[in-house]
Amino acid sequence: MADFIKHPVVELPERKPEPVIPADQLHFSEDEKKQIQTWISRYPTADGAVMRALWLAQEKFSFLPPEVIQLVADELGMPYAKAYGVATFYTQYFKEKKGKYVLDVCTCFSCQLCGGFDMLHYLEEKLGVHKGETTADGVFTVQEAECLGACGSAPMLQITNGTYVHHLTKDKIDALVDALREDKVPAFTSVTLPQDEDEMGGNRRTDVAATESYGVCPVSETTR
Repeated sequence: MADFIKHPVVELPERKPEPVIPADQLHFSEDEKKQIQTWISRYPTADGAVMRALWLAQEKFSFLPPEVIQLVADELGMPYAKAYGVATFYTQYFKEKKGKYVLDVCTCFSCQLCGGFDMLHYLEEKLGVHKGETTADGVFTVQEAECLGACGSAPMLQITNGTYVHHLTKDKIDALVDALREDKVPAFTSVTLPQDEDEMGGNRRTDVAATESYGVCPVSETTR
């Protein structure tokens, strides 16, 4: 154990890093506290609301440095270590400052075979950054994602834990980057199954403005 502490496989975080959120901003509003209390009331114990409270904190502060995780832990009356464990387990929680738009390109098995790495490398080249990096203007962070559950519309990416962009091509990436630079986030798109097209007129949902159909996925040029 002592040897691991001296030579960790993964660099250990600072125990008390310098705060990045000013002290006068490090608080929840009364409305936010009421929302958190509403979530707490739905669980047997207050720490059951930790995921929702962390999400609220991320939306408020844009990411979760240690002092924000501590703020959530204090609000829920739970140990910091437990809140920290949840925040660091899920990749959707950002532990460091990201760009305005985080582009998660899926490179899991299906997307990998259908061009996930092709799209990732094209995006890296277009924006001049490598995966895990943020553009100098702070607009884009490019990341490699494990699996986003949209194998049938591979290759694909997700925008900041939200909208999916299906059936990626270089042209689609060009158009997406241009749109996001103008703060135009694509609308949610419903991808229909073949049976939907036969039985339901092409769309299984009535609450969306845009739909796409499943098609033949491309074959990747590279798999890494």
